[in-house]
Amino acid sequence: MIRLTDDQWERIRGHFPEEQIPEGRAGRKPVPARSVFEAVLWILNTGALWHMLPQCYPNYKTVHRRFQIWCQSEVLRSVLTDVANELREKGVLDEEECFIDATFAMAKGGGAEIGPTKRGKRLKIMAIVDRHGLPLSVSTHAANHHEVRLVQLCFDFYMIEAKPENLIGDRAYDSDGLDEELRREGIKMIAPHRSNRVKAATQDGRRLRRYARRWLVERFFAWIQWRRRLLVRWEFYPQNYLGFVQLACLLILFRQF
Repeated sequence: MIRLTDDQWERIRGHFPEEQIPEGRAGRKPVPARSVFEAVLWILNTGALWHMLPQCYPNYKTVHRRFQIWCQSEVLRSVLTDVANELREKGVLDEEECFIDATFAMAKGGGAEIGPTKRGKRLKIMAIVDRHGLPLSVSTHAANHHEVRLVQLCFDFYMIEAKPENLIGDRAYDSDGLDEELRREGIKMIAPHRSNRVKAATQDGRRLRRYARRWLVERFFAWIQWRRRLLVRWEFYPQNYLGFVQLACLLILFRQF
């Protein structure tokens, strides 16, 4: 059984519309949001089908329907944003040096935001993490899009107000156009040049030493993919799979309190 502590639940309960219903309202009361949330965490960790929920949790149809509503109304995204900003105020998150990368996941449930690759239909999970490997942005996209074109979309899911001072990526982010675009926003892109690059080098070798710490973003992907539900996207709607990814990030941030 997956359970939240009382302190963790009090931090996030205000975001759920079911918790805002007045006590004296007529009619049947909805299933408590905490029970539904913990049932979704069980699905996330085990990767099981919805109808396999244990009897200690609410009915699987109720849990699935409520989870879809939360994903459509971006409740989980607002929860993750609030927790991230609280950690930043406490000095846990540090956006001075951030790392960006993407990883692939299989997509067998059909739906939108899926791209063909040599290994079948897949999607990309894009992430930006801080210098401690904690998530600052996470999003999902079709796998047939180049990562350079997804960087700005990744910032649409950025959780805190302050943008990173230095953004470090691998050779896939070697793009003079991307460097100029981010420079206008006050972000310095650091990425090693490709071996077949024709244009003159633009990166400073001393700043490229930061690239040695890029394992932090790889470790983040290892953390979230330990959640079995994220290994394969079975959800037809992309926002539902993104909701599971956001929940995995939330569990990582909860450990920092």
